[in-house]
Amino acid sequence: MGMSQEGQLLRIFIDEADKHNGRPLYEEIIRFAKEQQMSGATAIKGFMGFGHKSHIHTTKLLRLSDNLPIIVEIVDTKDKISLFLEGLREIVKDGLITTEKANVIINRSENSLS
Repeated sequence: MGMSQEGQLLRIFIDEADKHNGRPLYEEIIRFAKEQQMSGATAIKGFMGFGHKSHIHTTKLLRLSDNLPIIVEIVDTKDKISLFLEGLREIVKDGLITTEKANVIINRSENSLS
């Protein structure tokens, strides 16, 4: 049975080559989300983009194809996202972080967003 409630979407825009403690930054963000018992997290690799430095990252340019844009998305309650952001600021030193309201539709017997 489906259930709808208000949540929050967190998006973290980083580069594939970004590191934290010697590991890929997107992996560290996902691990941190799991440690904090967030509802879920997904890392998405882009095929083209640019950030505040205006460097175009694309799969078309072989020399840049190992530094593609990555977006990490996490959806949870507003309170859990706010707490998560406090620790996330220690991990993400350079990148763009956004939040927005999300209408969360859950199709399972237990609601992890409660």
